[in-house]
Amino acid sequence: MRTAVIKRNTYETNIALNINIDGKGENSIDTGVGFFDHMLTHISKHGFIDMQLKAEGDLYVDCHHTVEDVGIVLGKAIAQALGDKKGIKRYGSFILPMEEALVLCALDISGRPYLGYDATFQTEKIGTMDTQMIEEFFRAVCLHAGLNLHIKVFAGKNDHHIAEAMFKAFGKALDIATSYDERIEGVLSTKGMLEG
Repeated sequence: MRTAVIKRNTYETNIALNINIDGKGENSIDTGVGFFDHMLTHISKHGFIDMQLKAEGDLYVDCHHTVEDVGIVLGKAIAQALGDKKGIKRYGSFILPMEEALVLCALDISGRPYLGYDATFQTEKIGTMDTQMIEEFFRAVCLHAGLNLHIKVFAGKNDHHIAEAMFKAFGKALDIATSYDERIEGVLSTKGMLEG
């Protein structure tokens, strides 16, 4: 089982995360930001990642520190759980429909972080979560997991649907990229390593 336990305590947030990459999508998630909890549940469920997450942040300010720091912790947990990355497919992509929304997520577990993010929202918030923080969350995950991640919205009018399609597609693409292929000896790279 590929698992990780990460704790991060700062003056702004207190976060504890336990993940199992080879799980069934079981989860217990509480960040204090209801819509964010809903989105993280989709990563867990559709990525088949068991996830126990408790985050306490300075929500009296806004959701920024909580959302970004959860992204940092999740990225670190993914990197830790994958270890040497031997045998994984490395690449994963998924185009996900959600009602009128259509979103592409493509990623490479390359060790070289990059976020390509092509999305706009009509509203400033969904529930109590700032829509600007969706990009910041995925950037934090990329940086700390070593992912090359591209998210592109092809269609969508309802912000909830667009965001949900993003998080579901990310979970699906991550599940594909982290799955094993018995034909791969070592890591899938002509360099013989997957890191910067």
